[in-house]
Amino acid sequence: MQIVLPGALPDPIAAKALIPHVLETAPTFANWLRQGRAAVQAADPAAAGCTPLEQWLLKRNGFVKRDGQNLSAGLGPLWANNVTQRDQAVWLAELVHVSPSRDGAVLLPASELEISAEHNSALLESAQALFAGTGFTLHPDGASRWRIELPADFTPQCASPVLVSRTTVNEWWPQDISARPWRRLLNELQMLWYDHPVNNERYAAGRVPVNSLWLFGGASPDQLRQTPQPDSAIHGSLLEPGLAQDWGAWISALGELERSVFKPLAASLQPSLVLLGRARIVEIQPRPQGLLSRLLPRRNETWRTWWSPQN
Repeated sequence: MQIVLPGALPDPIAAKALIPHVLETAPTFANWLRQGRAAVQAADPAAAGCTPLEQWLLKRNGFVKRDGQNLSAGLGPLWANNVTQRDQAVWLAELVHVSPSRDGAVLLPASELEISAEHNSALLESAQALFAGTGFTLHPDGASRWRIELPADFTPQCASPVLVSRTTVNEWWPQDISARPWRRLLNELQMLWYDHPVNNERYAAGRVPVNSLWLFGGASPDQLRQTPQPDSAIHGSLLEPGLAQDWGAWISALGELERSVFKPLAASLQPSLVLLGRARIVEIQPRPQGLLSRLLPRRNETWRTWWSPQN
């Protein structure tokens, strides 16, 4: 059994101050940290083009990137549906909302937009008509993303929509000459969808419009080289307060996990843990419980050195 906890690694400055609260609020969790063997790895979103959780998912699926790709390229084949050609690049276009802000354009990913199947179909029909003859071809692929074929000379290095939603569009917007046709096409699409019946309906219902697409992916399915074991449970309640550095809400969410997940599990097993921060991944395996392990000395507080490495 493996428990995956996005947002479970506070930034180092806050981490030391949170230790007594972790010990008091989640004693089962703290005991697992003490007893486990930790492997720490960097997970820089800027270099990878995707979040630490997405990086872990790609590692779990055995993704091997090729020259010129960043890790986020693997999200295309990872998330696409009904892929039949294992050696062909898979590009996805996610339905998103983009709006201006003081620090640059911001993006809301499809997961925050509640897009119905009917709205998806209507927007796809209008986009396909616009894209006809441009070298970009759209195909349906799930509730919030479409498959897209690109011209042969256009192979951008992209970022995941979730990562872009946590930064700004400007940091990831393609600026090179080869991307001009794509930028021009998106501008035309945004004008087409400005007064689209789908968005008029969304305005009337008090929802933000679906006004753009975000392109990502580019790897082929044969770059995913292993099938993950189906025993991982992802619990995301720590993520939002962690990103917002709302440590009161974070401790409250940790306490709820202690009551509903950690303590009930502790009666039967000690799971492995995957803790994710802004730019780190810590994987914790239970120590063996044999006679030799009981005889060897153990430093129960060594977890503090990776929990708060700057302190």
